[in-house]
Amino acid sequence: MNSPRPNPIVLIPARMASTRLPGKPMAHIHGRPMIVHVLEAAQAAGIGPVAVACDAPEIEAAVKAAGGTAVLVADDLPSGTDRIERALAILDPGGAYDVVVNLQGDLPAIQPELLRKVLSPLSDPAIDIASLVAPVVSAEEAAAPSVVKCACAFPPGAEIAPALYFSRHPIPSGDGPLWHHIGLYAYRRAALARFVALPASPLELREKLEQLRALEAGMRIAVARVDHAPFGVDTPADLARARAVLHPGLAAHRGAASETRGNAP
Repeated sequence: MNSPRPNPIVLIPARMASTRLPGKPMAHIHGRPMIVHVLEAAQAAGIGPVAVACDAPEIEAAVKAAGGTAVLVADDLPSGTDRIERALAILDPGGAYDVVVNLQGDLPAIQPELLRKVLSPLSDPAIDIASLVAPVVSAEEAAAPSVVKCACAFPPGAEIAPALYFSRHPIPSGDGPLWHHIGLYAYRRAALARFVALPASPLELREKLEQLRALEAGMRIAVARVDHAPFGVDTPADLARARAVLHPGLAAHRGAASETRGNAP
């Protein structure tokens, strides 16, 4: 049984505070702030309106100068998920959008098709939250605590699987593929509201992984598989990599594509 076609909104949490790369959303890549590159990737996906939930007037101004929508949200919230839930209440108090895609503001090289793919697990009405995984390709990737692994198993030919657990350690044990979790989520609106109302859970605090709160509360997460995980920008070295990957021609193409799509909720 399939769910009705979702009506999504994409929200991008962005905040200026960053231990390893202060002012990260405003870091320039080919003359434009990183947050604008993320905004345009989301717009190019064409799945619904896009808005940035930010904590600083300079981020808001940069997004609006690029023709996007931004909403200021207080920085006293515990996570980006809480930030998008607060922004959603401001942008869509009437509840027109029934699915919320949470796209991190430090993924300037994300491919627009990944935002379309993350919606696919929600075709099952029993799924509360959808996300993505990609194959782990090296022993170093498997061992890195910064790479979150997802315990899931895809039947032959399947593109979607239930997510049973997430860990910073290589899981599951034994022979077989390991899956790198990509921090892109699609929440049913009711699931997002329930999630942010829950207290932090024991396993969430132990692993420092927010999604475990949902699993411990009995919520169902499913993941779709993709070929490659996009990289995030957390350090100056990551920023240099983003500048090398996001060549000016790609940025211009995204900007042109976004002009043909609506931005505002």
